[in-house]
Amino acid sequence: MRAVLVLRGSVATVVQPMPLGDASRWLDELQADEEALDSELSSSLAVVNRALRAWRAARADPYLGELAMERAVAVRIGYGSGDAVADGRYADAFEVPQPKKPKAKRSMEAPEERFAALLGAREPALVAEELVLRARADLNAARGREAALQARVALEALIAELSVLAELRDAVGVTANAALDGDLSDSELEALTEAVTAMETAVRRHRLSR
Repeated sequence: MRAVLVLRGSVATVVQPMPLGDASRWLDELQADEEALDSELSSSLAVVNRALRAWRAARADPYLGELAMERAVAVRIGYGSGDAVADGRYADAFEVPQPKKPKAKRSMEAPEERFAALLGAREPALVAEELVLRARADLNAARGREAALQARVALEALIAELSVLAELRDAVGVTANAALDGDLSDSELEALTEAVTAMETAVRRHRLSR
C-alpha cells in the first residue's frame, strides 16, 4: 500500500493499493522526480477535497472547507501494509520538504493594510470579491459546472458594484446555461477561465484604486 499524509490539526490519509514489491522503487523514483512528486501530491489532495465536499453535502455543513497543500503542517509519503498505513505507520516514508518561500517582491498591493481597513470598517468589502474567489476555487478544483454558475453571480455583482465587464454578460450566461445541462466542453472551460481571470483583474484594479 502507499499513502500520502496531510497534517493540519488533524490527519488526512489517502491510501492506494499497489504491490509491496514495487513500492520501494516507486518511493525512490518519487523522491528523485519533482514533477512526479507534485503530480502525486496534487492527485492525493484532490481525493481528500472530493471526500470533504461529499461530507459537507452529506452533513449539510456549509462551514466545512477544503484543504490546500501550502497550509499543511507536514506532508509524508510512504508505503506499508494496509492496516498500518491507515494508522499512519509506514514500512518506509519520507517527509516532503516545505516549499521555499519566495523572496518578497515590491508590489502596489498591501494586503495587511487592507485587512486592517476592512476589520476597522474604514473600507467596505465588495460582495463580488468573495464570489469571484469562490468561482476561482471551483475552477482550480476542476468543478467547471459550479464555477460557471458561480461566475454568473459574481459577474452580476461586479456589474452592479463597479459598473465593469458588462460585455461579458452574454458569454458567461451561455456558459452557465450549458453548466445546467452537464459538463462543460474544453472551449467552454477556456472561455470561463478567461472570464474569471478578467473578473479577478477588475477586482484587483479596484483594490489598487482605494
